[in-house]
Amino acid sequence: MTSDITVNQLSSVGEENAEYLLSLIRTIPGFPKEDINFRDFMPVLADAKGLSILIDALAKALPVSPDEFDVVAGLESRGFLIGVPLALHLGKGFVAIRKAGKLPPPTKRMEYSLEYGTAAIEVEDQAIRPGERVLVVDDLIATGGTAQAAEKLIQEHGATVAGFSFVMELTGIPTPASISRHKRSSLLTMPA
Repeated sequence: MTSDITVNQLSSVGEENAEYLLSLIRTIPGFPKEDINFRDFMPVLADAKGLSILIDALAKALPVSPDEFDVVAGLESRGFLIGVPLALHLGKGFVAIRKAGKLPPPTKRMEYSLEYGTAAIEVEDQAIRPGERVLVVDDLIATGGTAQAAEKLIQEHGATVAGFSFVMELTGIPTPASISRHKRSSLLTMPA
C-alpha cells in the first residue's frame, strides 16, 4: 500500500493488523479547503475489527504505564469516541473535555488561540479531582492548541497530565513546549 502515513506505535499490533487499520483511513484531498489532505478515521470506528485493533494499539502504545494515571480524558469530540473504550479496556474512568457551553454548571473553562480567533473548552468542576493523574487522548495532534488548553484546565483542577495519547500526529508543525515536555504517543504520523 502506497501512503504518506508512517506507522509508529501502531506496529505493536502486528503488520497485518496495522495494514488493515490503515486500509480503513481515508484521505480526502482539498477538504475542508484546498491544499489540505483530510484524514478520515471514522471508517475505523464503523468497522468492529478496525475499532478493536485501534483500541488494542492505543492500549499497547500508552506513553505511560496504566498505573501512572488515574483517569482518561478525551477531547471533544473524537477523543470521546476513542477515550471511552480505551478507559473501559484499561479499567479507568473517563472525563469529557468539552467545547464551551455544552456542560451544566459549575464548570472550569480555558480559552485558547486558533489561527482564526479563539475557542474555549470546559470540564465539570467535580470531574477531575485534585491530585489525579490524567491521560489525555484525542484522534489528532496538529498545532497542539487544544491539548495545551486541556493541560491548563487539568492543572486548574489541581491534577496533573500523565501523558498524551493520539491516533494521528501531523509532522512539520511545531508542538508547544508544554506538550513536548510530557510523554506522548502517536500511532501514526503524516505530513501536515
